[in-house]
Parts: sequence; C-alpha cells; structure tokens
Amino acid sequence: MKASAATVTFFAMPLDLPRGGPAPDAPTDRDLLDAYSHAVSGAVARVAPAVAHVHVRRGKGRDGAGSGFLITPDGYLVTNSHVAGGAAAIEVTLPDGRAADARIVGDDPDSDLAVLKVHAADFAWIRFGDSSRVRVGQIAIAVGSPLGFQHTVTAGIVSALGRSMRAQTGRLLDNVLQTDASLNPGNSGGPLVDARGDVIGVNTAVIAGAQGICFAIAASTAERVAIALIRDGRVRRARLGVGGHTLALPRRIVRHFDLPRESGVRIETVERGSPAAAAGFVRGDVIVTLDGAPVADIDGLQRALSADTIARPVEVKVVRRDRVLIISVVPQESS
Repeated sequence: MKASAATVTFFAMPLDLPRGGPAPDAPTDRDLLDAYSHAVSGAVARVAPAVAHVHVRRGKGRDGAGSGFLITPDGYLVTNSHVAGGAAAIEVTLPDGRAADARIVGDDPDSDLAVLKVHAADFAWIRFGDSSRVRVGQIAIAVGSPLGFQHTVTAGIVSALGRSMRAQTGRLLDNVLQTDASLNPGNSGGPLVDARGDVIGVNTAVIAGAQGICFAIAASTAERVAIALIRDGRVRRARLGVGGHTLALPRRIVRHFDLPRESGVRIETVERGSPAAAAGFVRGDVIVTLDGAPVADIDGLQRALSADTIARPVEVKVVRRDRVLIISVVPQESS
C-alpha cells in the first residue's frame, strides 16, 4: 500500500511588518534626556530662591559653613545641628545676594537639626513634602553650598530608604534616606528635593572614601523636629534613668515566655531618684517591651521612650532571673 504524501502548509510573512528599530512613537534618548533636564531645572527653579548659605562664627579660628532652607515666609530656616550648634554668631547669605544675621531658635543634636530665625524680610520659602511617599529610584536633587560654592545643584536618585545612622550624640537616627546625589562639605543642612520641588530630606552626611553614598534626614522627621523647635525651643524626649546594654536571651527563655524578640536591654545601673528607681527596677532586669513596643536593643528602648510617654504610666515587661514581670513606670522628660 502506497503511503500518502504529507501535506505541508506554508504561511507567507506579511511584507508590511516593521523590520526592527524603534516604534514610530517611541521617545528617543534625546527626548528622555530633555524630560529629565526639564524635571531637574523646574524643581531647582522652585526651590533655589529659598536655599541659603550659612556662615557660622565660633571664635578662635573655628568658623564653619553649611547650607539651610527657609520654611516660613517670616524667616525660619532649617539647617543641621552640626552646622549651627554652638555658634557665637551666624550670618546667612540669601540667593538674592542679601546678607543677614540669624539666631538659633532651637538646636537638637540628637536629630542633627537646628532652626534659625533670619533677621530680614521678603523671603522665598519651601514646604516639606511627604517622605512616606518616596520610592527607591526616584529623582533626588540636592541644592546647597558645597565647599563654599553657593547655589550648587547635584542630582541623582534615591538609593535606599529606612537607613539608620548615629548623630554626634550617639543617639540613633531612624528613617534616613540614602542618595547618590553628590554631597560635599557645605551641603549639610541643604534640602534634598524630588522632581516636583518638594523637600524629601535634609542633607546631612557622606561616608568618607565612598562614592555615591550620601544621607539625608527624612522630611517627616525634619518637619516634626522643626515644629517642636519653633514652638518649644527643644524636642521633648522621655527617660527612665537606667543604663544598660543589649543582651541576647536564651532561646528557652524566649520560647517559654513567648517573648517578641530574642534580645533585650539588660539594666546595669539605676539612677538614684529616677523614675526607674521609684518603680522598682533593679540591676540585672532585662527590658523586653515598653508600652507594648518590643525592645530588642538600646536603640529600640530609645525609640519607645517617645514624647507621648512623658508623665504617664507605661507598662514595662522585664525578665528577672526566671520570671517575667510587668512594672508600671512614669517616664520623666529628658533634660
């Protein structure tokens, strides 16, 4: 029997298909670069009139300089504590060329922020944006006076969110933005803004020897601190009056008492007359929660001792030898 021949069907390729290359409506590299340039230049045009050069005189040849930006029409200016703190006199140079004296309204080394009042009039000013909406990869623009060169602009992206770093006091700064927008000495205190010209951070630090790793205090933190400094002249924080260190807890203890973390803060000293002494804390107690918040280390204890815990009873869970105790304590305001 003869095998039947196989049937093969050929499909012709349409002759009008594109033969590679960009689609007719695709933007070119030049178009994209123009859009980026317009975004940066537009943001700078909105922000730059409110960014000032801050010259600080401390005496004995210890003068310094940095940047700052005006946040109100009556002359309140935000900068870094390490720029303005301890100044004997401060002079601010505005973008329109005017030089004016300024005084410190409030200085908070724990957050590395300070607020100045500039003695002049007719200010341009900018608002804090919502740093909770910042995303990794978005445009970040730094404006300031690096190395004394006023009104300098650098641009890059937000490289990371939620970084932590130490202030000069040793206290932990949370919610720090990382950017690759170039920062140099003198940029400190200037604004980091997004493509809309909203302030998303306050430029504060670089890592020596690193390239493209720079940090800014998030706008949400800076706005809260600035409001407190303008209103009260200080940032209110709570204290217990204990000294201690982070201690890893045995896994059997963690499991047996269903503790939220595998470490806590072991108390080494209790100040006489402190809230902790009045509440009955003793050396060797390990704090594991405060007011319902887990405490895994010294930094966690600092975070839990927020202003809203001042002068009200809070419950602290501690491990004391083979027991877990709940101790009620009334934190005092830190001086």
